Amino acid sequence: MNLLKRLFGRQEPTSREIAKNRLQLVLVQDRVNMSPQLLQTLKDELIAVISKYVEIDVDGMEVTFTQSKRQSRLTADIPVVGARARR
Repeated sequence: MNLLKRLFGRQEPTSREIAKNRLQLVLVQDRVNMSPQLLQTLKDELIAVISKYVEIDVDGMEVTFTQSKRQSRLTADIPVVGARARR
């Protein structure tokens, strides 16, 4: 089983990876003074706007902050299911 994971890659992140990502998010939120509530509001508004144009997988959507020495970066990973019909 371990050999298959090495060949094909892991599908699910480990608990260590999840904890590391959460800690990074908390640290970056602290640096840019963004509360978890504000991040959730931002995510909800992104969903509302993007859903007008394309159908997305809301459960698979991830919004993250990263920070380097010079800049902070907001990244949204949004799985697109399909295009919306034009009205």
